[in-house]
Amino acid sequence: MKPPESPETAQNIEDLLRRMTLEEKVGQTLQYNGADDDALEQLHNNHVGSFLHVMGEKLEALKEAAGKTRLGIPLLFGIDAIRGHGLWRNATLFPTQMALSCSWNPDLLEEVARITAREVRATGPQWTFSPQLDICRDIRWGRMGETFGEDPRLTGALAAAMVRGYQGSNLADEEAIAACPKHFIGYGETVGARDGTEADVTRRTLEMVFLPPFRQAVHEAGAATVMAAYNAVDGTLCSLHHELLTGVLRDQWGFDGFVVSDWDNVGRAVYQKQVCTSIREAGVKALRAGNDMAMSTKNLAGELVAAVTAGELAEDVLDQAVRRILRIKFRLGLFDQPARRGIDREKIRTVINCPAHRAASLEASRQSLVLMTNHGILPLAPERLRSIAVLGPNADDLFGTVGGWVIGSPQAEFPDAMHDRDHIVTVLDGIKARFASATVVHERACCVVDQRHAISGWFTQRQPGETTTPPEGGMERATELARSADVAVVVVGDTMALQGEANDRADMDISGGQMELLHAVKATGTPMIVVLLVGKPHTIGWIKENADAVVCGWNQGVEGGTAIAELLAGDFNPSGRLTQSWPVSIGQQPVHYNQAPGWHAPRYVDQAIEPLFPFGHGLSYTTFNCGDATADRTTLTGDESVTIAAEVANTGSREGTVIVQCYAAVHAPLVRPARELLQWQRVHLNAGECRRVDFIIKRDDFTFVDETGKRVPANGKAEVWVGLSSRTRDLNGTIVQLAG
Repeated sequence: MKPPESPETAQNIEDLLRRMTLEEKVGQTLQYNGADDDALEQLHNNHVGSFLHVMGEKLEALKEAAGKTRLGIPLLFGIDAIRGHGLWRNATLFPTQMALSCSWNPDLLEEVARITAREVRATGPQWTFSPQLDICRDIRWGRMGETFGEDPRLTGALAAAMVRGYQGSNLADEEAIAACPKHFIGYGETVGARDGTEADVTRRTLEMVFLPPFRQAVHEAGAATVMAAYNAVDGTLCSLHHELLTGVLRDQWGFDGFVVSDWDNVGRAVYQKQVCTSIREAGVKALRAGNDMAMSTKNLAGELVAAVTAGELAEDVLDQAVRRILRIKFRLGLFDQPARRGIDREKIRTVINCPAHRAASLEASRQSLVLMTNHGILPLAPERLRSIAVLGPNADDLFGTVGGWVIGSPQAEFPDAMHDRDHIVTVLDGIKARFASATVVHERACCVVDQRHAISGWFTQRQPGETTTPPEGGMERATELARSADVAVVVVGDTMALQGEANDRADMDISGGQMELLHAVKATGTPMIVVLLVGKPHTIGWIKENADAVVCGWNQGVEGGTAIAELLAGDFNPSGRLTQSWPVSIGQQPVHYNQAPGWHAPRYVDQAIEPLFPFGHGLSYTTFNCGDATADRTTLTGDESVTIAAEVANTGSREGTVIVQCYAAVHAPLVRPARELLQWQRVHLNAGECRRVDFIIKRDDFTFVDETGKRVPANGKAEVWVGLSSRTRDLNGTIVQLAG
């Protein structure tokens, strides 16, 4: 939870407000791109209070310039450090949020955020635009890989953990940064999975699916800031949505931080969304709604000053926004001289990518990997292998390995093309190191992107290594290498031209010439292991049926290749479980597990309803069994709780960790999901060990959202299941009666 505001801080804020000119107040509500050449000019002319995407010496120059202004109000610097400090050269990179979520481990996520905060603060910024809380159920959306998956409860728990990791127990700590949960709200549910379009959701759906994770991050974990989304909800742009930004965030949840728009939301209200006729009108509406800071909207400063002068915007409304922004600056300790320094060169030298941080990244990679299929080939025996063919365009590609939001990606506005080559361990690197006694051969063979894919423009520009021209003779060489090898590890997937912001797709098949490569390797008869380096789920029915094993590696961190090679060698037992259902085909969507019941025929005429891989799915090198669920009481009333228990056994020959999942459904007057995740536990069991797993569930956990959008207790029957995935056949259930 956020710390109580001290009387001294409140007094200091009011004192500053009394001394600020109208222009200085407006400046605090503006955030400009620090990478622009006119950043210093904007600071002096418009009194800008915040910059984003600036670090190092330029940040230091801006900080020093702000200290010499009339009031010396410190600047707040924001950065997209969303999976480690990826925009700083050779910082520690972690797997993406989608990958990390497959650990189902809040403690791991908290440690990832803590390390990120330590590295970010050393380079100057005090604020990260993370974590992302968007719930997405359509895999065509380009940014799905930045999410925690399809479940609100799991998303909320992991997001709250990251907020705690970023912010620590005291924001003024010099190794803490302010968190910014995003995007508020419904951004992952836009029509057609097209980035930033209308989110066609009801208020009841917002309360059931999209608001709960933000409530955990804001109300329970105390996030200092929130970012408003690009999209509209029921026709009202999120940055102009008073009911959500003020009515929900502040009045219901008690949020006292500030709201920042996403990139140029205020300007887009005019030139893209066409809901306002001028920048002045949009800026006024945003402040009135509760959007306190406008990101990257030029020419807004003078318009807001003129609006106040003309009586179009009450100065009290502006003052409230400035109070919220100053409050966070005070909490961060920016007004205290020791904490006002920018870059810390000694910490940069000793902290950035230090051995302890790389070790944490390796552990995060291990827990994020999901063994999707295995027909007995894994784990490999390194001492028995004479030769391994490592094939495919992502086997030794840096961007294919780590994905977006890193130096060199479209989101980075820095001159470096990429992190240093030896900073990132690719799958080929990892296999060469782990299987050193075997002959390891490699052929790229084909491309990830082809002429079908538009790869022009800012977010879809061609990156180093991305080409639509396959290497001449590559497919033939790959086929011969596979034929001569003991095993072929084929590393396929996507790349930044096919995922991320503004890169939505209509077809989620494995792209380019990669399927041709897979067919060719299959035809050789050599055992084939497929490693998927992807930002999000794909349609891989042929791969599931024809590969001897499939490992989902997602987009990884600096030690991703090490972790994947260790998994193949059996050095650890995979424990990752999917947090996003994978459809058989693109037309089968939606396939998220927590849909409402009631489909007249539980199938298409040409395809079953069951996804290719369900939420919660993942295999191990041992086997687990979950017994019947039992309840310690049959009726639940008032403040009581019920303990749902099940015996979970490791029935295999080696130790391993299993994620035991508890789901429930209540009978209510309104249609609701057929089942929802309530709790989960990571349980480590030795070979042959059996343990009782208890889930203590409160009466208040059995609720539903009524016609008005309020969450109310359910009465009547509740069904509760315990099992090892969300799939019906993997669950065992019991009944609890809800009364009172």
